[in-house]
Amino acid sequence: MSYFAAAVVRDDSGWTAAEVNLRGVTDIEDVADRLRDVDSDADLSLLFVEADDTYLVVMRLDEGEDLRVFGSDSAYAEESRLGALLVGDLKTSVTGLDDTDEPRPSGRGDDDTEQPAVDPEADPVGEADLLADLGIPAQKLLNLCAQEGMMPADVTAEVCQVLGCADEVEELREV
Repeated sequence: MSYFAAAVVRDDSGWTAAEVNLRGVTDIEDVADRLRDVDSDADLSLLFVEADDTYLVVMRLDEGEDLRVFGSDSAYAEESRLGALLVGDLKTSVTGLDDTDEPRPSGRGDDDTEQPAVDPEADPVGEADLLADLGIPAQKLLNLCAQEGMMPADVTAEVCQVLGCADEVEELREV
């Protein structure tokens, strides 16, 4: 299974991006250590792992601590060893956010266009709100992941555009 892993770290001078090699990691803490290695003094560190144009995992460290993880689909854990390391321990499904399980009141067709349904084939896991304080609320992240035709790279690009680090991540892809 192929993957692309991009770390974006923020300090007083702004955002910096670096590609992260995840070969040889043995657990989620190894992955977090590789993210810390990008800039151990960063206020905020994010890691975007895109696998086989199908799965996206976002990891977040605040000041090198408090690891939080979101996975676009729990199936990634079954598809690869890396997926099992990244999302295998996440038991919290996030598909029920914002009362999406409750029926919509009739006569309010506008709601359907504002909140697309989460892909019924996908089972997002972890903390979908890990980017909420950065302008990407949980429902927006879920909607991006579920949007038809959106690849993990597209979701990463959209998120990074909001964060202000899209150019840095795009440069990594061109190398």
